[in-house]
Amino acid sequence: MIQRVLITKEAQKVVDTLRTRFGSELMFHQSGGCCDGSAPMCFEKGDFKVGAQDIWLGQVYGCDFFMSRDQFEYWKHTQLTLDVTPGRGSSFSIEIPMGIRFIIRSRLFSMEEYNDLPPVKTGEDFS
Repeated sequence: MIQRVLITKEAQKVVDTLRTRFGSELMFHQSGGCCDGSAPMCFEKGDFKVGAQDIWLGQVYGCDFFMSRDQFEYWKHTQLTLDVTPGRGSSFSIEIPMGIRFIIRSRLFSMEEYNDLPPVKTGEDFS
């Protein structure tokens, strides 16, 4: 089964560190907007409320990954890979104090892959 979101080994290490530090489940949300507003943000599960305007892309390394509906329209033809890079982002993501930030790398799905993707769910399905 084709996954919409993957994760690098480096990003997995950061998720492991955050899980240990916060002692809770984590989630990701990528909104839209400008600047760092379009970067994936990590939250303790439940600290960011999702709804009908958020699309669930699946789980990545045990974390639910949501994207705003508007942003999803731009990215729906791509497979995303969650990665990290040095530098402080200007968001509310919980890794920011570590001096790193999550980023997205992407590649286009082949037509065959795209046609085999499961239907998406909205955040309402998780409320």
